[in-house]
Amino acid sequence: MAFHLQTTLKNDLIEGKKIYFASDVHLGAPTINNQRKHEKRFVSWLSSIQENASEIYLLGDIFDFWFEYKKAIPKGYSRFIGKLCELTDAGIPVHFFTGNHDIWVFDYLPSETGIEVYRKPLIKEWNQKRFFLAHGDGLTPYEKSYNRLKAVFTNKLAQKVFRIIHPDIGIWLANFWSRKSRENNNDRNNDIIQNEENEWLVLWAKDVLKNEHFDYFIFGHRHMAKIIQLSKKTKFIYLGDWITNFSYGEWDGSEFHLKFFKD
Repeated sequence: MAFHLQTTLKNDLIEGKKIYFASDVHLGAPTINNQRKHEKRFVSWLSSIQENASEIYLLGDIFDFWFEYKKAIPKGYSRFIGKLCELTDAGIPVHFFTGNHDIWVFDYLPSETGIEVYRKPLIKEWNQKRFFLAHGDGLTPYEKSYNRLKAVFTNKLAQKVFRIIHPDIGIWLANFWSRKSRENNNDRNNDIIQNEENEWLVLWAKDVLKNEHFDYFIFGHRHMAKIIQLSKKTKFIYLGDWITNFSYGEWDGSEFHLKFFKD
């Protein structure tokens, strides 16, 4: 099965260190009651892993909405952005994948904080284990309507047109869209694990395995914290979210663990 990859890298985990994964924090989401508490919780987790982290992978939808206007960025997120700077200044690589909510990350965030931004899936190899990393949106042929919408969002002309809209209006529209999208997902139970015959990313991963081996598929997007054994040698991981699960992944060099953060 053909898919576009950002890059393929191979290296061993630093002894005594761990690699961490998180996704779907949705900072600024209009459905979250206490935005400051929400941001502080995620920053607290980043602080808690800082000493042991070799690398950190943020697999999409970290922001519920993000758009870099020429002279403005969305209000807020100062604690999170400051923590990103602290991590990269300390020499800890932070890898940021764009998701379907924060697809409009451009130059400001990486240049200001030192993170590396990925817009496509990434293959990594650590300690002879192969990892497929992605947010999870738009990969499969089961998402035709979404893929058409994503093509609009990634269109340069469409981005220029949106930039013309005053930020107060543009951000209001984005929050309105996000709220309606969450309501529709709740109505359709889209954040509930389906059986393997209906879970489209699982089906897609099984097709990939017919042509190429991976030890781990790691995705965000679905807001479910779950490990699925695809075969004797392959595990499929949904990282969950930071709205209800407060979950994250940890790779210690030999095993992948799905964990849950408590303040």
